[in-house]
Amino acid sequence: MEQLLQQLINGISLGSIYALIALGYTMVYGIINLINFAHGDIYMIGAYVGFALTTFLGLGFFPSLLISMLVCSILGMIIEKVAYKPIRNSTRIAALITAISVSLFLEYTMVYFVKPDTRTFPEVLQNKILTLFNGKIIIDLKNIYIILITVLLMAGLQYVVHKTKVGKAMRAVSLDKDAAELMGVDVNKTISYTFAIGSSLAGAAGVLVGVYYNTINPLMGVVPGLKAFVAAVLGGIGIIPGAVFGGFFLGMTETLVSAYGGSVFKDAVAFSILIIVLLIKPNGLLGKTIKEKV
Repeated sequence: MEQLLQQLINGISLGSIYALIALGYTMVYGIINLINFAHGDIYMIGAYVGFALTTFLGLGFFPSLLISMLVCSILGMIIEKVAYKPIRNSTRIAALITAISVSLFLEYTMVYFVKPDTRTFPEVLQNKILTLFNGKIIIDLKNIYIILITVLLMAGLQYVVHKTKVGKAMRAVSLDKDAAELMGVDVNKTISYTFAIGSSLAGAAGVLVGVYYNTINPLMGVVPGLKAFVAAVLGGIGIIPGAVFGGFFLGMTETLVSAYGGSVFKDAVAFSILIIVLLIKPNGLLGKTIKEKV
């Protein structure tokens, strides 16, 4: 029982990271129906910005986290303007190829500038261990930081989406872009804000992963990016609660599979679950079937 609780705590921590990245995928898809495969690489750049700020400028954890989020939000808006806006009315396959191209461009630009070597993220958080049940359950303080920051960011996102003018515009554009434009919503600005918010969450995830695992590299965004995409699809892509649910579900599944002797198969299990869910519910666990009028 103690081992199960221990793994659930680890799974919530890992799931928090997936949920933060998945939110960016699902927000962009919900607004312009684009799968932004470069999103995992924005997460990687967030980790490197945090690394540079803590290593070379000596900043603490929270200033580095906020500046990384700001840099990633600006990067997200630049990518949208330069790469995605010109092909907004093109075919889906053109958008998909563009997203993959942007992803590769970011990865290998970083390889060129910082070299492919793995770097050690500095210890910016106190390395403290909490024990429960006579030492049978161990909680690293970093886990608590990750979970609390994720909850705060998600609460902030919910506030922005449901209580602000920007969030109202985002919801209007996701329902009907043309009607929203006729009602005076600036669609271009709304899409930029969506990329900025989603990218800032990915940047935060990058710093949290750097702090937690202590290592970063230029290709670190590939697998977590794919898994966050799986999480978004699993919950129902385009639905914010679905991305959060998918992230935590995937994180806990992976942790439990690894803990009970299947670490080699944890990625296979994650993708197998996705296939099974899509066979039973093609719109994801929290998705709804929408009928198109002809």
